[in-house]
Amino acid sequence: MKGTKGFQQIVLGGVGGQGVLFITKILAGVAMEKGQPVLVSETHGMAQRGGIVVSHLKVGDFKSPLIRPGTADVLLSFHPESVLNHSHFLKEEGKVIANDEGGEEFSINATGLAIEMGSPIAANLILLGYALSKKVLFCDLEEVEKYLRTQVKGNIETNVKALKFGFERGSA
Repeated sequence: MKGTKGFQQIVLGGVGGQGVLFITKILAGVAMEKGQPVLVSETHGMAQRGGIVVSHLKVGDFKSPLIRPGTADVLLSFHPESVLNHSHFLKEEGKVIANDEGGEEFSINATGLAIEMGSPIAANLILLGYALSKKVLFCDLEEVEKYLRTQVKGNIETNVKALKFGFERGSA
C-alpha cells in the first residue's frame, strides 16, 4: 500500500545551499540499503545563488520519478517559502515537516537550532532528525545514523549530533 513504510513519495524543497540534495542522497541511500527501489528527480533553479531547489524521491515500485500534484506523502520544507511553493504535491493526508517557526503541524526552527548548536549548515540534518521523530518517513533514526557513519564523508560526528538533536527536539 502506498504511503506506508515501504512505499513513499517525498518532496524535498528549499533554496540553494540548504542541503536539499544532500538529504535526498541520504534518504535514497538508506532506501537502497533497505533493499527498496528508489527513483529521484531533482530541479536546481540557480541553486548556487539561493534559487529554488526541489527533489522528488520515490521509495517503492514506482515507474516515474516525478511526483504528481496531490500524491506526495511528505513534504520536507527546508525554507518557509517551500511550503507555499510545493504543498500542492501533497495528498490530503500528507504531512509537512517545515523549517519554520509556525503554521504547520510539524515545524521546527532548524536554522536557529543549528546556529545554537554551533553548526549553521547542519539545519538540514536537524530537520531530517525532527522528521524521523514524527515517524512520517519510511526509515528510522538508527538506519539514517548508520548510513551517515558508513557512507557519508565529512564531519560524521557533527552530522550525527545534528540528526540526533533534531530527533530529540521532536521527541520532547
